Amino acid sequence: MSTSIEGKSQPSSNTSSATSARTLALPEDASVDGHRIDALLGWSHRFEAGMAALALGWMVVAVWRFRNAKRAASDGGTKRSRAWVFGLALSTFLVVDGALLVGSEGYLRDVLWNLQVPATDPRTVRIEINAHQWSWEARYAGEDNRFNTPDDVVTWNDLRVPAGVPVWVQLVSTDVVHGFSLPNFRVKLDAIPGRVNQTWFRAAREGSWEVACYQHCGTSHYRMRGELRALSQEAYVAWLREAGRQAVQAYDVDDSAAHWGWEWKAP
Repeated sequence: MSTSIEGKSQPSSNTSSATSARTLALPEDASVDGHRIDALLGWSHRFEAGMAALALGWMVVAVWRFRNAKRAASDGGTKRSRAWVFGLALSTFLVVDGALLVGSEGYLRDVLWNLQVPATDPRTVRIEINAHQWSWEARYAGEDNRFNTPDDVVTWNDLRVPAGVPVWVQLVSTDVVHGFSLPNFRVKLDAIPGRVNQTWFRAAREGSWEVACYQHCGTSHYRMRGELRALSQEAYVAWLREAGRQAVQAYDVDDSAAHWGWEWKAP
């Protein structure tokens, strides 16, 4: 809904409010497993808000109750009071950080480090990504299912994946440390020269989202942005088949710079 002034469309107050609300929220969760990260963050934020409200309330009560009290010199308190303060601080730490530790360990075990999921799923899409100053170069194995062969599909700042299936990413860098980030999939992974790192995710639905770099990697760091497009299974297969056909036609055996792919690393 919008209103028009002098022929120009202006956003309504409802639209502005919705935009403001989105800026204060986490990025849209487009991942099958991302809700677990969001749940951890939501729980910790609610608990911390409750603790802040409790502390503020106690301060207000104390100021009101002792508003007419004589000024007193501070002291270290009694052993009992110090024990209470230490116990309260320790309990708060154990509840908040302990819950985050247990929850994050479960996510690491079940999702992030559980590479058996993409390794055993026959639908898994494997992508090799080479980070540059300042772009993302992605390589897909063609119909031969092997990397660094003539039918490989290579794209720049353009990742295409099928929705609903595991996408297994192996990542390197050719120059400096970069940070491969899919905010909408709760994925962050360092791209390090001379080392292959890996992660995986699943798109919950079709759509387009940003691929970002979260490590400052030079003067044009701000330009290192790409797009991830989740397609239907049929659309993805059709795109990969046509792109592979064009790659075979354009293949140049003497173009050594284009042959940067590696043998897929087993988990």
